[in-house]
Amino acid sequence: MNLPETRSVTLRLDRDVLHLSFNRPEARNAMNAQVVDDLVAVFDALKTRPDIRAVVLRGNGGNFCAGGDVKDFARLRAQPAEPGTDPVAAFNRRFGAMLQRVNEAPQATIAVIEGAVLGGGFGLACVSDIAIAQQQASFGMPETGLGVLPAQIAPFVVQRIGLAQARRLGVCGARFDGLQALRLGLVHFVEADAEALDARLREVLREVRRCAPQANAQTKQLMLAVGQRPLGAVLDDAAALFSAAMQGPEAAEGTRAFIEKRLPHWAQE
Repeated sequence: MNLPETRSVTLRLDRDVLHLSFNRPEARNAMNAQVVDDLVAVFDALKTRPDIRAVVLRGNGGNFCAGGDVKDFARLRAQPAEPGTDPVAAFNRRFGAMLQRVNEAPQATIAVIEGAVLGGGFGLACVSDIAIAQQQASFGMPETGLGVLPAQIAPFVVQRIGLAQARRLGVCGARFDGLQALRLGLVHFVEADAEALDARLREVLREVRRCAPQANAQTKQLMLAVGQRPLGAVLDDAAALFSAAMQGPEAAEGTRAFIEKRLPHWAQE
């Protein structure tokens, strides 16, 4: 399946890595309906692209993502609703569906974070496999200060940093930098500047490429099931996945490469 045409994000495929950049710099890359639709379309397509090993999420113009576009909120509030419909709820749920797709992508997802990381941008950081932040990035959940709530974001924030810290951030709407995000466990690396961010990204991509693509995808699938299903059922599935992997082509190549003291084919530059 080919990657879709997008209007609000730019796509650049570099060998086996898709670089996806939010492209609304005039709005600090705030998410409107088009951004959400573009992300849903891209991550739907990625389900059938095992040749793509990683997705790098970034923002053009020095900001990652400043959350939802307030202009969209105003438009939705003024939009007349047909009987039995709730366009505001439908729009909000669409955003949650997008976060689910990013969260469950078979590829390694890497967020490279600069500038504003608010609301929806905060949620995307929480569903990335690896988050690399610039020290001066500005994180926050400002929704309650606007009289609304982080409805679709909150569950992913709790999963990422735990209930106690998520509750504090939710009811205070506090802003904090990359170093505090690291202490909270929201991000994995903090770098001083753009050059250091790029260097860390290259290192992370080298590490991802050393792992077998299907093994990575199934490891993510297994980990995301923890807490969602009874532990015994998760372990039963894990055993079945392990058996299939042991009898599959990746394990055959990986063990052969180990014996021959070489890199497996997926890790070769």
